[in-house]
Amino acid sequence: MASPTAILLVSCPDQKGLVAKLANFIYANGGNILHADQHRDPEAGLFLSRIEWELEGFNLPREIIGPAFQAIAQPLGADWQLHFSATVPRLSIWVSHQDHCLLDLLWRHRAGELQAEMPLVISNHNHLRPIAEQFGIDFHHLPVTKDNKPLQEAQQLQLLRDYRIDLVVLAKYMQVLSPQFLQEFSPVINIHHSFLPAFMGANPYQRAYQRGVKIIGATAHYVTSDLDEGPIIEQDVVRISHRDDVQELIRKGKDVERMVLARAVRLHVQNRALVYGNRTVVFA
Repeated sequence: MASPTAILLVSCPDQKGLVAKLANFIYANGGNILHADQHRDPEAGLFLSRIEWELEGFNLPREIIGPAFQAIAQPLGADWQLHFSATVPRLSIWVSHQDHCLLDLLWRHRAGELQAEMPLVISNHNHLRPIAEQFGIDFHHLPVTKDNKPLQEAQQLQLLRDYRIDLVVLAKYMQVLSPQFLQEFSPVINIHHSFLPAFMGANPYQRAYQRGVKIIGATAHYVTSDLDEGPIIEQDVVRISHRDDVQELIRKGKDVERMVLARAVRLHVQNRALVYGNRTVVFA
């Protein structure tokens, strides 16, 4: 078992001495830094950083670290998050008909690649219930129509509270979440079967085929009320040729979707994605 660590994500106006101040906070309290990374966005005038240190030998109890750091962060105008490696996030996977992303996440979780708990699958169809049951995960079928969407979203939110869910993963969940839902719960990660911002919305492979593109891709992003425009976490592409029909594009696309979504979820649960504005810095 790895030694427990603390992870600090910081975003603040760029100014001199920030790296030293962050490092000194940890050093002055007896901490040993394991990983440190930073990025400067000159257009936004922001400094962004991820720093991870061992808790063994650190002089501050966990419940005191946040208040102690706030005394440093406030004069810097910093937004910050504090996470602990021993805190295992709880995920809910949402699906419709397609099973490839669901199966990939469950396999990776069983293999120990994703350090998270996955107690809940929600779907607007009953088709994938046997997969969830095979992995010993609770499955809830909540059909969504235009007329019952507010009621079903209220039930979804209650389930997220009941299961103490920290992150929702839309693993080919073919429904748009309402702004009201997103005000009540975040974060939500979605996999979009296109290399955004190209081919937003529905049927991207068909439109890519009609356009004659030579590369198709997939994008994992945080969900916002603007469809397919949330902060991007991970993307990848695969080459195609004139010999590939729409079905071959879909087959190749599914391979990319699996990889991109798994990487995005892993980056999130490892606290490596820092959102600012409509962008992310990923400290991979």
